[in-house]
Amino acid sequence: MTVAIEAFGLTKWYGKLLAVDHVSFKVSKGEIFGFLGPNGAGKTTTVRMLTGMSRPSEGTARIMGFDIQREAVRAKEQIGVVPDISNIYVELTTWENLVFTGKLYGIPRDERRRRAEGLLELFDLEEKKDEPAGRLSKGMRRRLCIAMALMNNSSVLFLDEPTTGLDVQSVIKIRELIRNLNRQGLTIFLTTHNMQEANIMCDRIAIINKGRIVAVDTPERLKNRARRLQSVVVSFDRAGTRVEEDLRKLQGAARVVKEGDKYRIYTSDPSDVVQALCSLAWKQGLRIVSINTVKPSLEDIFLELTGIGEVVGHA
Repeated sequence: MTVAIEAFGLTKWYGKLLAVDHVSFKVSKGEIFGFLGPNGAGKTTTVRMLTGMSRPSEGTARIMGFDIQREAVRAKEQIGVVPDISNIYVELTTWENLVFTGKLYGIPRDERRRRAEGLLELFDLEEKKDEPAGRLSKGMRRRLCIAMALMNNSSVLFLDEPTTGLDVQSVIKIRELIRNLNRQGLTIFLTTHNMQEANIMCDRIAIINKGRIVAVDTPERLKNRARRLQSVVVSFDRAGTRVEEDLRKLQGAARVVKEGDKYRIYTSDPSDVVQALCSLAWKQGLRIVSINTVKPSLEDIFLELTGIGEVVGHA
């Protein structure tokens, strides 16, 4: 499969601070590729280098085969960038924003009008063509930002937190729009803090921490890596004073976390824990109200690999 993005030892120093440490990965053409990491991990710096906005201290990258340093103009012609902060001109209409973006790309007048009309239809913004962008809803402004990034017929779209701060309906619409663009062959590089979004949207995910890539894989393969992060979530009809203490002594229990009226027991062998729970309930005269076995979530894996916070599970 054709490679859309290749990073080769990308490194960035800011004085004595090593922000990105020899990062290497590949993104195949037609992928939705997620890029995750805690604040300060090097995500933004890496994206700035990939898009030609910041020169690497070491290493390089290629976009659709064009080197971002030696063939900077050709590489940038392949790229559309949607920042997390809106870059629309609120005093201009929806149409004027698209046409003005086309001017910035140097697209001839007739061609930029043709492209703007096509994008208005594709992004369901035709009825808002003459509306000042400042009057659009947040969801519509986000769609306009993405449309503007595609005025140059981009092959690769960099999306930074595309659904942050949007209502549920707008989130659903933006995600479906991204999927449709991807089905048409557009490669998507998606930076997000939203674990659920990464899980349901991305073909593969790279996790960066302290400037280094710590994992690159599909969401499901990442989740299957850590059997010890499996858990059993149980609730009883009443909480005895010794329940949590006894749960910690169960065979196969690695760690116990109280979550409201439930207990989460982390284990590499859920079957043993379930049997032990039934025996414990019988001995203490407790009735099990609910019991579920839970695979590691993407959030569990993220926290495990980045070492931030306490592992959080999802029932």
